[in-house]
Amino acid sequence: MGVLITVLVVFAVAGLVLLALSVRNVQQYEKGVVFRFGRLLPDIRGPGLRVIRPIGDRMRKVSVQTEVLGIPPQGSITADNVTLTVDAVVYFKVIDPVKALVNVRDYPSAVSQIAQTSLRAVIGRADLDTLLSDRDHINAELKKVMDAPTEEPWGLRIERVEIKDIALPQSMMRSMSKQAEAERERRARVIAADGEFQASQRLSDAAAAMADTPGALQLRLLQTVVDVSAEKNSTLVMPFPVEMLRFFEHQSRETDGESIRRSIRRPALPERHERQELPDLITSAPPPAPAFPLSGDRGGTRAAVARERRDNWPTQADSDSGSDAAHAGG
Repeated sequence: MGVLITVLVVFAVAGLVLLALSVRNVQQYEKGVVFRFGRLLPDIRGPGLRVIRPIGDRMRKVSVQTEVLGIPPQGSITADNVTLTVDAVVYFKVIDPVKALVNVRDYPSAVSQIAQTSLRAVIGRADLDTLLSDRDHINAELKKVMDAPTEEPWGLRIERVEIKDIALPQSMMRSMSKQAEAERERRARVIAADGEFQASQRLSDAAAAMADTPGALQLRLLQTVVDVSAEKNSTLVMPFPVEMLRFFEHQSRETDGESIRRSIRRPALPERHERQELPDLITSAPPPAPAFPLSGDRGGTRAAVARERRDNWPTQADSDSGSDAAHAGG
């Protein structure tokens, strides 16, 4: 009787051990892959209590949660020959547990190596300005490069890739700060010039409105007087109309023009009888002798030419006779 009880107890313990070896608990975020004597079974076990053979079956649990993998800092050279250090973070998940277990060994480490090489390749094809200003484009390109070797062969999906930090050399940082300062100064000057231009337009419109309404100019003048008297009570302001200054300027110009016209003297015209004698003198005078003899004799001397001129020159008697004739004709 005691031997039978002992045998039953042994079989009960053995049954409990076999039951414990054959029952597996699969969590909600896991998938169970069963290998029987090293051969993959096609059925993938879902979450809950799952029974397998205690001898020959082995279950591997694969998490289907999104995993976060940090990429260590990578030194690289951009397309415009700038050396920098970039680190990033990768978000991925397992979409096919069988491929993740069978096709690749230690898939988190494989994803890390793929991310490092892809990060260096993408940074080498981009310039510094694009890397700093267009992070979304760089992240999308990184995801595209990493999807090709991981999704179809390994059963992994790269959900997101983010560049965390970009470390630049000190010399490059100083140059970029100088460039940013110059750009800010340029914008400030442009804004100040635009403000001056708009202010000048508004002043021009105000001047045109005041020109159309003379009373507005007078009111503005009185307002200016009030403002000056409020700030400095000891200052006496006497408004002087600009039209009076223009009147004085116009009068001074007319006075200057009259004095200039008076300063110009007109030549005196000869009297009536002198104007009548002048044509008679011109007609009565004999024609002047030529400077050189007309006979063609080139052997004449200067003395002969001077004597001939003196003989032909009109004398005082000829002039008196011409004037008497002019009086008689009158």
